[in-house]
Amino acid sequence: MDQQALTDWLVISRVTGLGYRCFSKLTVNDSSPSAVVSATGSRLKQSGLGDVGREQLLAYQSAPDSHPLAEKIAQDRSWLEDEAHHLIPISSDSYPPLLKNIPSPPLVLYCIGDPDYLLWPQLAMVGSRNPSVFGGELAESFASSLAKAGLLVTSGLALGVDAAAHKGALAAGQPTIAVVGTGLDRVYPRTNHELAKQIAANGVIVSEFPLGTPPRAQNFPRRNRIISGLSLGVLVVEAALKSGSLITAKYAMEQGREVFAIPGSIHNPMSKGCHSIIRQGAKLVETTAHILEDLGPLALQLGQAVLDQDSDMETEKTTGLCIDTLSEDQKICLRQLDHAPSSVDQIVERTGLPVYRVSGSLLDMELQGWLSSDSGRYWLNPGLS
Repeated sequence: MDQQALTDWLVISRVTGLGYRCFSKLTVNDSSPSAVVSATGSRLKQSGLGDVGREQLLAYQSAPDSHPLAEKIAQDRSWLEDEAHHLIPISSDSYPPLLKNIPSPPLVLYCIGDPDYLLWPQLAMVGSRNPSVFGGELAESFASSLAKAGLLVTSGLALGVDAAAHKGALAAGQPTIAVVGTGLDRVYPRTNHELAKQIAANGVIVSEFPLGTPPRAQNFPRRNRIISGLSLGVLVVEAALKSGSLITAKYAMEQGREVFAIPGSIHNPMSKGCHSIIRQGAKLVETTAHILEDLGPLALQLGQAVLDQDSDMETEKTTGLCIDTLSEDQKICLRQLDHAPSSVDQIVERTGLPVYRVSGSLLDMELQGWLSSDSGRYWLNPGLS
């Protein structure tokens, strides 16, 4: 990205009320960010941009070097000098394709960590900030298992279930994504500061909000649409009836994502939100296998699209598969497969392994290119034996 384009995107990210709808109207004949930053007053009004945003942009056009935005943009540029800090505009090939297709995608993403993880197949995990002891342990266990199976766990860095999900993925030695509702120059809640450092080093932290943005209440529902938008599906672990987690589930349903929920005791108020969305059509899950069976084909499609876009990964893909890289469970499953389709139940019966270990192994081998699947049945790819 050239320096002028970077400046324009930083301006766009800081203009009050400038969202995807206005941006699309302003760039209908010119996809560059300069079409927005240099738009006339009449064009800005026609786009639907509010009075405050119009005044900001027009004042910036008149005196870009002395406008209050200039100092903030200089700070942004200084922040971006760190090799771990990134800005991904919606026009970039690095912008997550699933997120780009939601009704109102963020125009830019600020990132700390490795932004390539945003392209991985993801499952969002959300839930109560005050879960039961069992709920917290369940979130960590599910996250660890799903991460090992090849799904990248995405959550919101909040207390409770969010933090447990991130910790579970990290404990499995896998990356995780945290989507936050503040600028990336601060951590909220502060008690998760050490966890945020671990995620930045072993995943990526993401925000659509510019540096300096405090934890305002209205930011978190906006954050939730990104959590679901990045993901193939959303798993609600524990949630009360009035919970931000249910907002994420609602966004997921509107975005056409899969929604899963773990049931609990009818006497536990933290289970009532899960029971409510199950009645609305969310899928009841008791094991990670229930999730993997649904998301396996979708994860493979997304993973294949990423491979096709990435020439380095494409080179790796064509060098051949090495059985020594497989886990013991994967080797056991592989020995029970041939070019005729087999169901998960059949493979469980042949191997004697628990269903969740079989499902996780199959999904991971499918993502690596060993297997193909359709309607829950798996077989070896041509050329393998």
